[in-house]
Amino acid sequence: MPTHPKLHNAMWPGLVGKGSPGAEPAIDLDTMLDLTAKASVAGARFDGVDLFVSDPHVSIDSSDADLRQLADKMAAKGFVVGSLVAPVWPPSGGGSAMGSDEERGNFLIQVRKTCAIGRKLRDLGVRKYGIVRIDSATSPAEWAKDPDANTRRIAATFRQACDIAESYGERLAAEGEICWGGMHSWKRMVQLLEMVNRPKTLGVQADMAHTLLFTMGANAPDDRILPESYDWQDRSRFDDALRTMTRALRPWTIDFHVAQNDATVFGSGTHDKTGRHCLPTDPNGKLDVVRHAGFWMRDESGQLTRAFEHICWDGCMFPNATMLQPKTWNDVLRLLVDVRSAHGWDAPIAAAVGR
Repeated sequence: MPTHPKLHNAMWPGLVGKGSPGAEPAIDLDTMLDLTAKASVAGARFDGVDLFVSDPHVSIDSSDADLRQLADKMAAKGFVVGSLVAPVWPPSGGGSAMGSDEERGNFLIQVRKTCAIGRKLRDLGVRKYGIVRIDSATSPAEWAKDPDANTRRIAATFRQACDIAESYGERLAAEGEICWGGMHSWKRMVQLLEMVNRPKTLGVQADMAHTLLFTMGANAPDDRILPESYDWQDRSRFDDALRTMTRALRPWTIDFHVAQNDATVFGSGTHDKTGRHCLPTDPNGKLDVVRHAGFWMRDESGQLTRAFEHICWDGCMFPNATMLQPKTWNDVLRLLVDVRSAHGWDAPIAAAVGR
């Protein structure tokens, strides 16, 4: 059986859409780690986790002692750390990437702090691969007030973020999701990446649940690929739409989330509406997850891209009762194992990004 890519679980579903008034409480990091460590399918286990660098999981202002304790905790579970999410949004201390000089400065401070944490975790021996995730930290509605000028401003901020990342030996991945202005459609994402023009440092984080919404034109009707009256029984047309999108974004993709989506949007707590994550066994899921993962993990000729060294399950905004069930994580792990069995490889290879 293939041993690569490595299999990771995201820890931020314990925080995203949680903890705010009217929302369910956050699930602490230790609980998320325990649930992940206990999952097992035919001898396979999770290899590691991806982290949200934000309280109450991992403070953006963690001391060296804090990070050593975190590294020891990971090692005790048999985990490595992969990708890190930088808390670039205003409520987390950041600011809009197209905002005022102060807001953009706050954005870049959070990128710098996250990159520094990433390097320290590498030095501590628990992080050998992974990226730092960013987004524009602004809404499509705000962006739409002046699309051209705002895209230029986001691109300028991202170029500065690339300078920071390179100084720490990190790479950045822009999250492809309909709730981030200037990144809310597949065409706008490509436009932004080309405008930044730092392919060795800035790529895409593709999440199967979020990118499905790109084909539907959610928040970007002019860029939809599937017609508004699309019949979901027409699987061939759906495949063609996914191929169109992945052909454009795959060359930029350096971080990949396996997920399911029922073709609806959903938000919880303070998190804006985006693609609804579904459980692997959800009968309403529109993706043939294992087969469609290949649209991202294989090139046009069917060859493996090997562009990332791990794949991660992202299941944001599930009810706590669902996330606290061991069966949930066994089902998730089983799906990741199936994806790796279909599209994996045996020997590690240095990840590369480019066009």
